[in-house]
Amino acid sequence: MFENLSAVNSRFGSILPQVIWRVEVLKAVDGAKSESKDGNGEISKVTWRIPNFSSFTKDEELFSEHFSVDGNKWQLSIYPKGSKGVDHLSIYLEVADSATLPSGWTRFAQYGFAVIDQVDRTNSITEVATDEFNAAVSGWSYPSFIALSELEDPKRGYILNDACLIEAYISTDRTEGLISRQLILETDSDKHKTKEADCVKAAIDNQKTVKTKPVEITTPSPTQPSCQIVVIEPAEPTEEDIKTFFTSLESELSSSDTVFSKEEAKEALAKLDEALNMTPANFYSSGKFSSLKQAFKILASFDCSSTTLTIKQKNKLLAMEESIKELAGRADKAKQDKNHLTEKESTKLTLTRTLDRNVIRYKEVESEVKQIEQKLAVLHEQLEEAQKKRGNMLAEREGIFKSSKEMKVELDALGKEWSEYEANAKVAEEEAKTVEAEWGRMKCFISAIKQKI
Repeated sequence: MFENLSAVNSRFGSILPQVIWRVEVLKAVDGAKSESKDGNGEISKVTWRIPNFSSFTKDEELFSEHFSVDGNKWQLSIYPKGSKGVDHLSIYLEVADSATLPSGWTRFAQYGFAVIDQVDRTNSITEVATDEFNAAVSGWSYPSFIALSELEDPKRGYILNDACLIEAYISTDRTEGLISRQLILETDSDKHKTKEADCVKAAIDNQKTVKTKPVEITTPSPTQPSCQIVVIEPAEPTEEDIKTFFTSLESELSSSDTVFSKEEAKEALAKLDEALNMTPANFYSSGKFSSLKQAFKILASFDCSSTTLTIKQKNKLLAMEESIKELAGRADKAKQDKNHLTEKESTKLTLTRTLDRNVIRYKEVESEVKQIEQKLAVLHEQLEEAQKKRGNMLAEREGIFKSSKEMKVELDALGKEWSEYEANAKVAEEEAKTVEAEWGRMKCFISAIKQKI
């Protein structure tokens, strides 16, 4: 089972790095209405920033704080450096209080995970799914979410300043497509945020010192919306700080009147050619959207009058920017859907094997129970016989006790009269001697008379 973050801290001590944790509430994209009776179109967004990412080791599991969605506690966990022979970062979502849930409990949820590219958010790795959670299957996972070689590639933005940024989106609303890849990639835009989410920025802006423990904001000021957020501000720049800086910088550069040379235009075309030589799915995961964006910017600013490139050709080139991005996104979505099926097949196989082992063990246990019941039956007969014998012996013991007690009373009475009996016996002995002497004299007298007659 999962354990909470405090337990992990206790177990790993100083090895576990400081973690930045935040929970927000988002509204449905473009104000989409919920299709379920009890749904409200709300999505819980969890932001989990993990510094000192290189300090983790193989098979080491990291657990998040608990957070509430639809009245239940949930929890994330990851294997930052992979586990069980899988060289991928793994992400898990589980109902944290599943052990205490009533029998028959079930909860539908649609959810999404993302490992954020902190340089260009559009290159973030995402997965979305819908599943039923219950007491038997309280968690779902992506064991092979992103290859470690790709995650740790210094040319990518998945690990920046040795920190990895993970986002999770969970909703129990049954509206189809409520959580999508587009939502995840665009979730920073204001159209997705509720008033509750505005509290996050307000709380961050009010933090001026580094915090070493989570701060729970439960009483906002009257000017702020009412919400509950857990925020820890790191010593290094936050993902929002970095994004704001580069967004501002990009805006300044795009508004400048930069003149590009023919060589730069050729280089831009070479990058475009290189991208098109890749498969759409590989290009999507290559992280080269930013470089292509610059290439299209160069082509848009290039003076066609100085080349053989026609205006029509230039316009067609510029129109390709959105097409490339859209096609690559579709290819990546298809790849993710295939991978999702593979993951589900793996989960299905694991559950089937576990059930097979359970059936075998059930039969073994059932056989052992029958053997024990037979032994208990024999022991029961022996117990009845022993109890009967014990009853007879107890009755005999009671008889011995009663007769012995009567004889003791009689013996005690004899002891009290014994001296009298001894005195009487002595007198009787003297009397017997006297009688015997008198008897002898009488015998002698008769003998004398017999001689005379």
